[in-house]
Amino acid sequence: MELTNLDKILVGESKFRKTQVEKAIYHDFTHDWDKVKELPKELRSKLNKHCSLDINATLFSSKDNLTNKALIVLKDNNAVETVLMRHSGGRNTLCVSCMIGCPMNCAFCATGVLGLTRELTTDEIIVQAIYFARLLKKEKQRINSVVFMGMGEPLLNYENVMAAIRLLQSPNGFNIGARHISISTCGILDGIKKISNEDLPLNLAISLHGSNDEVRRSLMPIAKGYTIAKLMQAVDEYIKKTNRKVMFEYLLISGVNDKNEHALELSKLIKNKLTFVNLIRYNPTGKFTPSSTKQMKKFKDILKNNGIPVTTRYRFGLDINGACGQLASIKK
Repeated sequence: MELTNLDKILVGESKFRKTQVEKAIYHDFTHDWDKVKELPKELRSKLNKHCSLDINATLFSSKDNLTNKALIVLKDNNAVETVLMRHSGGRNTLCVSCMIGCPMNCAFCATGVLGLTRELTTDEIIVQAIYFARLLKKEKQRINSVVFMGMGEPLLNYENVMAAIRLLQSPNGFNIGARHISISTCGILDGIKKISNEDLPLNLAISLHGSNDEVRRSLMPIAKGYTIAKLMQAVDEYIKKTNRKVMFEYLLISGVNDKNEHALELSKLIKNKLTFVNLIRYNPTGKFTPSSTKQMKKFKDILKNNGIPVTTRYRFGLDINGACGQLASIKK
């Protein structure tokens, strides 16, 4: 898909024409310029020649049909993965990627093993949403929420991510409310501060995964520079400025960070903060073992008994390597 050429093609065209073109791409989700009859034939011809709407993607579906994963091959032949999660009641959540690979090298994440190839452009982020919006349109459904929890660290590709978010929430675009858009970060402190100054009520999620610095450092290299104390200070400042609840994501790995004492430490760490914990059972990437169902329940009960709001994340797409931490953009 060649959205980068749009501005050049529309030079000299009226603002009205630009609005029509953007509506066709981001609202009507057309895949063929010749079907956009409100545009002059000459302009359609230019768009067909210089702004292809084709998306080179391979689709994978889970056995329960609740998860679709798309492997999208980009112009430079690099690939990125994005996941659609289908909820009861017809709601659909899209998990998008912002990088090819990731520089954070978290021990539990298949994407981190790849290292960083490059950041995605705004258009390359949006193409992921366009692909699934087209698919859902055929089913008379739409994308209801978007989470930046795929490949890459969103707060290290800040400008492109924010530009994509403004398109996603624009009434002339996907028209997804900002309260239905979430950004997950491993704890980029400057980025957290930037988000607190945005004029959009986005949701912030922090990948914590450790109740103390020693455990967190063993899983996440970023913890060697950013202590939990510094991270909590940034979270406190964010909450004070935005009055918005923060989600702490906590991946449960057997024998590493799932002991009862870890649950007690976590409770003390975030008690009385405007936060909640989202527990995630480790999805196999080859290095660790997931916590048992019994220990997961114990961990959750300790948090609840200490007054910590806590939820458990449903495991979408495990059988197609589409669950949390499994995305690796490997071309089949």
